[in-house]
Amino acid sequence: MHLDAVQRVLGVLLMVFSLTMLPPSLIGMAAADGVASAFLLTFALLVSLGSLLWLPVRRSRRELRTRDGFFVVAMFWVVLGVAGALPLVLQKAVPFPLVDALFESVSGLTTTGATTIVGIENLPISLLYYRQQLQWLGGMGIIVLAVAILPMLGIGGMQLYRAELPGPVKDAKLTPRIAETAKALWYIYLGLTVACALAYWAAGMGLFDAVMHAFTTVATGGFSTYDASLGHFDSALIEMIAVVFMLISALNYSLHFMAWRRKSTEPWRQDPELVTYLVVVGTACVAVIGGLLIYQAAHDLPVDETWHHAIFQVVSFATTTGYTTASYYFWPAFLPVLLLFLAVVGGCANSTTGGLKVVRVLLLWRQGGREVLRLIHPQAQVPIKIGDRPVNERVIDAVWGFFAAYVVIFVLLMLLMLAMGLDQVTAFSAVASGLANLGPALGDVAANFASVGPGPKLVMCVAMILGRLEIFTLLVLFTPAFWRR
Repeated sequence: MHLDAVQRVLGVLLMVFSLTMLPPSLIGMAAADGVASAFLLTFALLVSLGSLLWLPVRRSRRELRTRDGFFVVAMFWVVLGVAGALPLVLQKAVPFPLVDALFESVSGLTTTGATTIVGIENLPISLLYYRQQLQWLGGMGIIVLAVAILPMLGIGGMQLYRAELPGPVKDAKLTPRIAETAKALWYIYLGLTVACALAYWAAGMGLFDAVMHAFTTVATGGFSTYDASLGHFDSALIEMIAVVFMLISALNYSLHFMAWRRKSTEPWRQDPELVTYLVVVGTACVAVIGGLLIYQAAHDLPVDETWHHAIFQVVSFATTTGYTTASYYFWPAFLPVLLLFLAVVGGCANSTTGGLKVVRVLLLWRQGGREVLRLIHPQAQVPIKIGDRPVNERVIDAVWGFFAAYVVIFVLLMLLMLAMGLDQVTAFSAVASGLANLGPALGDVAANFASVGPGPKLVMCVAMILGRLEIFTLLVLFTPAFWRR
């Protein structure tokens, strides 16, 4: 491993991240909320630490190898998760235990949206801003990572899938240089954020709330400035605006780029993953609306708001955003579990969403269908296709490997949660929520994670980072072969 190259990148990373402490510090000074000094101290600490890492190796020109890339990508969220917790620990306006501060930071940067805070609206305004900013920056980091970096590292077969298919999905870099790719994606991400904020503002949100919720809608993160999430505004119009932008952000950003560059909707219309995703979301909306209507009719309950709460919660979970407008955990029968499974599937590849990703689930489904067909015709050569092109068998193997690792990690983390005293529903849903980067769960953590102890919160931090890094990126660091010369 080229430790000097890794050290240089991490040093620059910390120095760049330190700049994100300046906006909340300015807001804190303007509002005189007593938190600005914590952000300024964090800024000084991160600049100093970043400089200490960078200065000794600043003249090194060695490029990162694939092995170095794995380490840097893993450290990206681990180091920044710890760094992001510093201002929460250092400020005195609202006491934050160390584990809670780490949980909040990791949840923000991984765009999970789970929280330990009760009474969010009572936080100082600079802390409200900071939480939303963490998710917005995390969302963009995920896009750049997924489109410009992970394909070079061979994560979970996704880069192989792109290489096998025609059109925009195959283009790992979109533009000849990674810097240009990142810049193009920033423009799209920023444009969507501005459009979402303006739409919220026009629908009746205050300007601050509009910008803050645009940050976490486009990042599909789910942090809100209120305990009641978007339900605080009690507006079907605001909910439908959120639905539109959550869906846009859950789609492949490569498709957005190609559609913008070609000035055509063809990249969206011809993408099999997008079509499958919209069919799944539409079917789930019908199922949830139907289930609620049947339950309400049987119990003589009013049905006037059923449709928009059902659509909103389905899209919120299917995009792993995690906003809530209703007490979904009290919904009847299978509906809360259906929502949780939608989040486990997640959105499209190269989006801000978490979960397995639709393209992986689609490939697993078609592989299962092929195996059934082979039982009838053992000698048949049946290729698996996405669109009109067959998918390489190596890709299928990689996807099955990813799924197997996902299930094993899920089971181990759930058993660990159970061993720490959580009940079965809480443990299962918490791990599912963490690995899918969703946020809301069921049982004791349906509303927030304030009621669980430090142990389960630390397990959740691990789950959130594993889910964000697509499992393999972190697991590979624990293999002996990674550290051999």
